[in-house]
Amino acid sequence: MGEDKGSSLVHLLVIVLSLTAFGFSIAAERRRSVGILHEDKVSNQTYCVYNSDVATGYGVGAFLFLLSSESLLMGVTKCMCLGRPLVPGANRAWTIIYFLSSWMSFLVAEACLIAGAKQNAYHTKYRDMIYATNFSCDTLRKGVFIAGAVFVVATMVLNIYYYMYFTKSTTQPAMKSNRANPTVGMTGRV
Repeated sequence: MGEDKGSSLVHLLVIVLSLTAFGFSIAAERRRSVGILHEDKVSNQTYCVYNSDVATGYGVGAFLFLLSSESLLMGVTKCMCLGRPLVPGANRAWTIIYFLSSWMSFLVAEACLIAGAKQNAYHTKYRDMIYATNFSCDTLRKGVFIAGAVFVVATMVLNIYYYMYFTKSTTQPAMKSNRANPTVGMTGRV
């Protein structure tokens, strides 16, 4: 990659961390907890028996990998607030657009992943047989982790474009005007 496209290592790390988060979120969707209603004849209680709770771990793993990807990129670019100023022009405009879009996509992805992990970890408790007429085992709705995975990929793409335009905007020289006299005077003399 050229100098105006940014560091290849940063691109590679953002892609690898984001794709790892994507893989974890897909694995979490495939391994969601499923509850089976079970009746205990001795104690006259109905309860749910859940299979493994590994999807919660996968969801938290995806959350952490995406968080590390975003943290890496914001650390390298100094969150656009510190460091060299952006040169005015189209590259600065695209940098700001991609920066805001990637943050919105990142927040939605993180919300889906952590909410899915929390809801997957929730299990219905015991209930007496009297209340078991309208009893179901609470499980995570299908598609929560998939929505997180979609937003993980969107965040990755937006982050790559953000970094590319950020680097272009900070490495290109600023255009200076070659005017002899200012067009607007501040002293009041004519």
